[in-house]
Amino acid sequence: QVQLVESGGGLVQAGGSLRLSCSASGRTFSSYDMGWFRQAPGKERGFVAAISWSGGTTYSADSAKGRFAISRDNAKKTVYLQMNSLKPEDTAVYYCAARSGSISKLEYDYPYWGQGTQVTVSS
Repeated sequence: QVQLVESGGGLVQAGGSLRLSCSASGRTFSSYDMGWFRQAPGKERGFVAAISWSGGTTYSADSAKGRFAISRDNAKKTVYLQMNSLKPEDTAVYYCAARSGSISKLEYDYPYWGQGTQVTVSS
C-alpha cells in the first residue's frame, strides 16, 4: 500500500508556471505507475498525465501536451507535474494516483489517491 500527498498548488496568473509534487510513503514506490488527474468545479475528474514505474514511458492528455511534463524521482519517492503556460481552464484540484501493473490513463485503474492540491489560474 502507498500513501500519497500532493503539494505545490496555488494561485498563478495565466501564462505562469507551477510544479506540483506528489510524495509517497512506503517502500515500494518505485514499483508503482503514477498518474495525475484533475477535477474542475462542476466537472468530472479527468486524466492529465501518467508515468511508468521506471519513468521510461509517459502519457499526456491532449490538453497537457506541450505545456505539462510528468517526471519522477524514485530515490525521493516523488512524482512531479511541471505545468507551464497555464490557462484559466487549467484551474482545478489536481490529484496524484498510484497503481501497479501497467501505466494507465484510466481513473478507475488507480486504487491509491492523494487528497489533491488546488491550482487556480487567473486571467
